[in-house]
This record gives sequence, structure tokens and C-alpha cells, in this order.
Amino acid sequence: MGTNADDASEGAPPPQVAAALVDRRGVVLGWSRAAERLVERPAAEVLRRSVLRLLADRDAAPAGRPPDHGTTRLRCGSGKTVTVRYRTDGLRNPELSLILAVDADRAAEAEWGAALTEALLGQERVGFVLRDTDLAVVRTNLARGAHVGPSLPVGSRLPDVMHPADAADAEAGLRGVLETGVPFAGHEQRVRSARPPYGEWSFSVSAVRTQDAQGRPTGVAVLLTDATKHWRAERRRELRHRASAGIGSTLDIGRTAQDVVDALVPDFADIAWVDLADAALAGEEPPKTFGGGDLHLRRTAVRSAKEPWPSGLLPPGAPVPPFPDLAMVRELQEGRTIVTDRETLRRGLRDPDHLRLAAPEDGHSMIAAPLFARGLVLGLVAGWRTDRPEPFEEEDATLLAEIASHAALGVDNARRYTREHRAAVTLQRRLLPQAGTSTRVMETTGVYVPAEVGAEVGGDWFDAIKLPSLRTALVVGDVTGHGLHATATMGRLRTAVQTLADLELSPDELLTHLDDLVSRLAGEADPAQRDVVGATCLVAVHDPVAGRCTMAAAGHPPPLLALPDGRVAPVTMRPGPPLGVGGLPFEATIVDMPPDSVLVLYTDGLLQRYGVDVGDPIREVTDLLTRLRPSGGDLAEIAQALMTGSGAGPPRDDAAVLVARTASLGEDSVAHWEFPADPRAVASARETATGKLAEWGLEGNAFVTELIVSELVTNAVRYAGGPVGLRLIRDEALFCEVTDPSNTQPRMRRARISDEGGRGLFLVAQLSRRWGSRYGQTGKTIWVEQELSA
Repeated sequence: MGTNADDASEGAPPPQVAAALVDRRGVVLGWSRAAERLVERPAAEVLRRSVLRLLADRDAAPAGRPPDHGTTRLRCGSGKTVTVRYRTDGLRNPELSLILAVDADRAAEAEWGAALTEALLGQERVGFVLRDTDLAVVRTNLARGAHVGPSLPVGSRLPDVMHPADAADAEAGLRGVLETGVPFAGHEQRVRSARPPYGEWSFSVSAVRTQDAQGRPTGVAVLLTDATKHWRAERRRELRHRASAGIGSTLDIGRTAQDVVDALVPDFADIAWVDLADAALAGEEPPKTFGGGDLHLRRTAVRSAKEPWPSGLLPPGAPVPPFPDLAMVRELQEGRTIVTDRETLRRGLRDPDHLRLAAPEDGHSMIAAPLFARGLVLGLVAGWRTDRPEPFEEEDATLLAEIASHAALGVDNARRYTREHRAAVTLQRRLLPQAGTSTRVMETTGVYVPAEVGAEVGGDWFDAIKLPSLRTALVVGDVTGHGLHATATMGRLRTAVQTLADLELSPDELLTHLDDLVSRLAGEADPAQRDVVGATCLVAVHDPVAGRCTMAAAGHPPPLLALPDGRVAPVTMRPGPPLGVGGLPFEATIVDMPPDSVLVLYTDGLLQRYGVDVGDPIREVTDLLTRLRPSGGDLAEIAQALMTGSGAGPPRDDAAVLVARTASLGEDSVAHWEFPADPRAVASARETATGKLAEWGLEGNAFVTELIVSELVTNAVRYAGGPVGLRLIRDEALFCEVTDPSNTQPRMRRARISDEGGRGLFLVAQLSRRWGSRYGQTGKTIWVEQELSA
């Protein structure tokens, strides 16, 4: 053996083994380098001498030679002693023996390490994996298949047994330990098997680097404990919380259904859908059914972990085909959650086409729960597992039942809101006027847009009211609050505005009367609702003959005026307080509106599309209206462009827009004269009026007009004084107006047989289509409207 006996052990892991070759007399014939280091004696000092000279205790060899194995103390060259554990092995040459010795302390450490390794390898609750520098398995207790998760054969690497994404994540962590030497503990690692047995687990992983005597890395030791049960419970808890927070946050029934499937995929199921009853989608209560047949369900929301939705499955929006009278159908109708598999479903349906619509091709496990709320089955939610190998369990059924119960309340709230919202929208649209009106002197278009989905219908309205003498009242208003009560209040206010407008009140006076009405409505309301009864309103009256528009506002944003020359700006006016405040006046503003001018009235719901601050949205709407060039454009397109021009989606509040464009009346359509307060002026007025009618070719109206002019001018001269104005307006009807300085209201009465007067206004009323009076800042005007002669 000689002095090179330990060359092959150079660099071997501790403890190092010292070797000595002795003959049968105990004389040392060979001495290894490890022996030199252990006893601190060179080979020259030991060879050809008895091995007994090295013993520190001669009593350890009572028979003249030490035992074949055991523990003894040796004297070192430095004078100290070292305790060793040794063993004597015979060789093929009976004259020679090989003595192997190690430091006793290092031997104990090795035994402890071996015992620890064996103990770890024998564990069934703790996984142990020893990997080399390539992260290949050297030793492990996971190769026997007694543990959860994929088995790890010796020599395998992580990509051989795990999903690529999981393997990459795990290898990155272990490579970091191997390169830096920094261990980690309690790292959560998701594991999906890449080969049978397929499954998904979670492990708590701890890893530490191993190294040789020289401190060079030799691999990684990994300990794993199964945390799958806790991980699945945590996932269910997170899913339950996410579903509780995300489902039912909107009152749109379709969005609510979509929130359900979004919560389930991909953490709970690979494919999920929600089928809702047709009646529930319409806002009505679904009928109570039991058993199979046509359940009147419709696929409302879908979600697949692999986009897009599989082409073979029933698409969203399609009606669900009739089901046979299956036990699982009855269980769902009774409010229970079911778990089944593809084969059971195939046997129950007995129709391959129906199975293709109801089950994905690679689906193996199905779960379904009814959307059961307030005694009604509103639909069902179902899910399939395709890529995930484990089937649904009882705990999954309990979880889905909780989610479905919460979702059913959200769906039912959305259903009931859909019913109320539809009723409110229908009521409001019935209360609003027709979208567009057109006369010779004015064209109008109104647009009303409810708030975005999930918000209630409000009380915004617009109106274009035809007034005598070709005048038009333009109105836009916004009732405080939302819902049916706001819509009903809007209807009452619109009726009041129409009635007051027929009285031909000025806009500021009209708003004063309307303010009193709102105050009375607030007084009639429930005490808890009085603070929310109110409205804003803007009224504008256009006079085509004068070419002017008189307007007043109650807490309402100013209208926009676009002139024929292209200038667009908000009308400068001083708005009064909102309706219902009371005690403050309203001021009228008069603006010139030449032909082809465009006036835009709107509610603040439109401004909310353009921003929060009032000033900036008005500027944006003004700029947009300027770009639209409204003088020659289509009013309906202009109104729609204003409503959608910001590109911000539907408004958060309902909005109304009224666009009006003026037209020329024509100089030859109006004739005006003024007479003194002289009885002789009556004859002059008759002659002047009949002469103008002859000029217009309206001789057929001459006789009636003579009577009307004679009566009205006579009354003005007799009771009001002068000057007396007479105006004829020709359009689709003939208007005759007499103006005097008196504010006395004319009153029609039925004269007795013996009376000499009192029949004038009665005759006027009988000979005309309608008549009335209006007041100005000074005096009044009595107008009469009659049909044109053929």
C-alpha cells in the first residue's frame, strides 16, 4: 500500500480515513497521508516499527495486539493524544492486514449525519430531496409514491415532473440557494403535475446548500411539507371574499351575471356560465316550474379560461334548449347544488347534440347551483373543469352555493330595478314631447338620454310650446332626485309650464308661478323628502316678428347661442335661484336672434360628460358646437353630437338637450299700423286691414277680419285710449293683433236680449279659431287666430 495509500481519497468528504498496512506481527508496512495528518507522524517515523508504539494506553492491547475494531487513543508526534475509531480488515494475503481509522469525533458527526439522512428519507409527512449541482435528484423519499404530489425518481429534474411554469419558478429559487448559499424557509410553491397522477398541490419548501470539506457547493437539500389543504381553504376564502365584493355592485342584470362568471374563472372553474330566466331579464318574476321541458332560460354571461368561448358550447344570448325530466334538474329547482361528471350527464341527456351544447369537449367534472332568491329560481350558474384534473368536491359545492346565494340577491335586485327603470323610462318618454317640431319660423329637436346603466332615471325634460302669433316657448328643466317620484314631479311641472305658457306670461313671471308650485309640492311631500323636492328650469320665448328671444333661468346653466356669422357663446344672463327656494326674483334677458340662429338649451347632465367644474364643460360644449357649424347642419345630428361628443361614455346623470333654429318670416308676411284713440280710427283700421288682405289674396278672410278689427279697435279706443296698434301676420293661419296701453283683462260675457253691447268678444270667439291676450311692460295685446280661406 505504501505511503500513497490515500491518493484516491484526495478531496473526499469528511471524515478522512487513515490507513495502515501491518503484518501479522503488527509491524507497519504502509502509512497513508491521512494517517500522517491524523497522528502527526511521517511515514519514515512509523514504518518498520510496531503499531503498538502508537498506542497511548498499552493496556488497550492485553494480548500483545489490539482488538480487530473499537476505539483507542493514539500518541501524536506533538505529544498530545487523539481518540480514533478503527477497524481491521483482512486481505487476500493472510500475512497482511489493513487498519482503517478515523477521528472519533468526526466519526460521530458522520454517524449523526447518516442517521439524520435516514430519518428524513423514512419520513412520510415531510418530503426530503437531495439534489446535485444540476438540481437532479440524488436521494429522496418522494420516489416511493407514498407522499402527495408527483413522484421524484432519482436522477429526475423539476421540468421532468412539474408544469413548466411551476418548474421554472421552483428552479429559480433553488438555483439562487445554490449560487448564493443563502437558504430560504417556508416558501410557498404551487405544484402541478406534468404526468400521472395529475393534480395540483401547494408545498411549504425550505432549502439549504450542501458543500464538501473545501466549502465547494455540492447540491441543495430540500424539505417539503404538504400545505395543499390550507392552500385550498385560503383560495376558497379569497374567492368567497372576491365574489362578495364584486357581485351585486351594479344594478344592470347582465353585468351582474358577468361578474359571477368572472369571479369563478379561472380560480374555481375553467369554464363557467350563467343562464337567466327570460322573465327575469325583462324585470318580471319568472314562473315557478318543476321538472324538465322548456325552462325559458337564456345564456346571459360566459367566461372561459382559454379565450375565446368554445364554438361548440351554447353561445351567449341563445335560449337554453329543453331538458329531460332529470333528477339533477329537479334538485336545482328545489334550490340544491349539484356535482356531476360528463358520463352521468351524457346518460341523462341521451342526445349527443344537447351534450355538445352543455359540456365542453375536455370537461370532466361539472358543478351547478340555482340562483334562488325570495322564493324564485331566477336562473343557474354552472362551471366545468377541463385542464384542472381534480374533480369538484363537496367543499366546492358548499362554496358555490354561498356565491350563488349572494349572486341571486344581486340578480334579483337588478331585476327589480330593471322593472322600475323600464317603467320610469316609459313614463318619462310618454311625458316628454315629440323629439322634433317644425314651423315656418322655427325648427326644434330634443334628445333625452337616461343615465348610465345602474343609475336611476331622473326628471330632466325639454319642451317646445307653440304660442300665438308664431311665437315659441322653449323650455328645459331638471327635477332634483331620481326615480319614479322625480319623473312624476317632472310631469306635473311640464304640465304647469304648458298651462302658464298658454297664459302668455313672460319667462320671469312664469318661473315665479312655477316656483310657487314647487314650494307647494314640497309642502305636500313627506317630511323626510321635502329637502329634495326642487328643480332648475330655463324658459325662452322666441318672437319671430321682432327677431328676439326673451329668457329667464331658475338655477339653470345658460343656453348657447350660435349666430349665422359663426359666432357661438353662452348667453350672458343672471339666473335666479332654483325652483322651490322662494323669496327671490327672476330676471328676464332679451337677446337678438336673426334668422338661421341656433339656440341650445341643456341640463347639467350634459355638462357632467365633459367634466366636473362647470366652467370648463361649458367651454368644451361651446367649442364643439362651433366646430359643428349649426347654422346649416341637421339639428338631430347636432343634438346627438353634443350628447356623445366628449367620448366619455353614457352620462352619470340623465341629460336633455333642446336645439332650436330660427327661420325668416318674410317681410311681406307682417303688416303693422298705429291709430289714435279716435272713434273715426275704427273705420280706417277696417279699410287698412281689408286692403292688406286683398293684397295678400285673402279676400275670403276679409269679412271676418273686418268684424274682428272693428270690435277690438272699438274696445281699445273706448276703454284703453291710444295709441292703438294693429298687426296682421300671415302664415299657416291669419293672426290679427290689437295693442293698447291698458292692462285691463278683456272678458267675454253672454249679453241679455235687452243689452245694447257686450256681444263683441263673443262674436270674436265664435268667428275665430282661438283668441287671447298677453301683457307687455306697458299695455296688453289681444290676438285672434283664424284659419285661412281656401
